[in-house]
Amino acid sequence: MKQILKHSFEAVSLLTTNKGMLDVTIVPAFDQPDWIIPSSLILSVDEYSEHTWNYEWQQQEVAVFHMLPRHQTPDKMIVLEGNTSAHRIALQTAGELRQLQARISEVKDVELPEHFYKTDSNIDTVFERVQEDVVLSYLFQTVMIDNTLYLVPDLDKIAHQLIDLDS
Repeated sequence: MKQILKHSFEAVSLLTTNKGMLDVTIVPAFDQPDWIIPSSLILSVDEYSEHTWNYEWQQQEVAVFHMLPRHQTPDKMIVLEGNTSAHRIALQTAGELRQLQARISEVKDVELPEHFYKTDSNIDTVFERVQEDVVLSYLFQTVMIDNTLYLVPDLDKIAHQLIDLDS
């Protein structure tokens, strides 16, 4: 049997640069730093006020990652491009998206503050699977821009985990 190889990419390589500048979108997150994602990955931002596990986008079912707890009402669905059309995902959140252009030299790698770590018995397995309520399970890097913390999510890991769970 032939081994199936998963296409992989570094999330940082998608932070498209233009003359030393990064074009990113800040996505509001609950109980963690806001996410910073490459603006070029956003396929659409739609109004959507119900919690759902799958989202019908352009006649394709897209797996959803929830950035809010169940008791909080979302107001938007952000569809992101994936490695393949099957690996597109949607982020469900509330609040306004913000655009940011930052010089690469202004982006500083920092450690995730300890109060964002979840301390339950599953902490040993967070790197084996994505858990929406455990930041370490999808953290690619924490960065600081203009004294503000942002989380760079491992979108590749999230997409593959959501697709594997859905299969």
